[in-house]
Amino acid sequence: MLVSVTAVWGSTFFLIRDLVVHVPSADFLAVRFAIAAAVMAVVFRRQVLALSLRELRVGLGLGVLYGLAQLLQTVGLEHTDASVSGFVTGTYVVLTPVLGAVLLRDRLPGSTWLAVLLATTGLAVLSLRGLSVGYGEALTLGSAVLYALHILGLGRYSTAAAATGLATVQAFVIAVVAFVAALPGGITLPSTGGQWTSLLYMALVAGAVALWAQTWAQSHLPAARAAIVMTMEPVFAAFFAVLFGGESLTVRMLLGGGLVLTAMYVVELLGRRSPGATAEQDPPAELLHHEV
Repeated sequence: MLVSVTAVWGSTFFLIRDLVVHVPSADFLAVRFAIAAAVMAVVFRRQVLALSLRELRVGLGLGVLYGLAQLLQTVGLEHTDASVSGFVTGTYVVLTPVLGAVLLRDRLPGSTWLAVLLATTGLAVLSLRGLSVGYGEALTLGSAVLYALHILGLGRYSTAAAATGLATVQAFVIAVVAFVAALPGGITLPSTGGQWTSLLYMALVAGAVALWAQTWAQSHLPAARAAIVMTMEPVFAAFFAVLFGGESLTVRMLLGGGLVLTAMYVVELLGRRSPGATAEQDPPAELLHHEV
């Protein structure tokens, strides 16, 4: 399910980049998640009402994190290529264990520090313009930090029973965050059938379905396990940007993106197993695959 989610996410980068040329970022996000939240409220009304007060608070907090991350990422897309944005966003896979160590006091193996070095080098190849980081890349990196916090929060607080209700609450909060950001300039709506088609796809498939799927999946997977699956997102982003978005495949993209992807796999494949962890705490990959 998470692989399918990453493919959907990856397919949205070039669509969003085209759409925000006509519709401001905050306006687009506000309409997108308002539609997603309305549909989810109708379909999942009972699951929302069944949430406890604690679960509601968790959903509110996670929604704020995700909403701010979406704003930063979408504004960043106005100032950078879709393929580059996909790779920079994907660094949340490296940031997740780093923030887990800082906030949750998890031990970081040497492989994680190697991954941070590889990711930083890859980001420099992708993003540096002379001696400075581009505005779009900097905003996108900020969104990656927030996505990492969101992944940690889902891994810690999401349960299978509450996943559907949590996803719906998050959709409402994301819509509110975006509306607050959009209000000063008023709400601009898409003006053509093609723009509405793109927005509805991102609202229903990449919004409602993907948010529910991620929340449900992370109730079954620890954050680090989920992160290794999510490494496919920047690959899909570059694939769709080159195939349908009119972007060119460059040496810089291949080298920088390759380093970032290498970092993602290093941090998970070499560093995922905690010293002394039991099989229940850190199940073998084949057991995990069977469970999913």
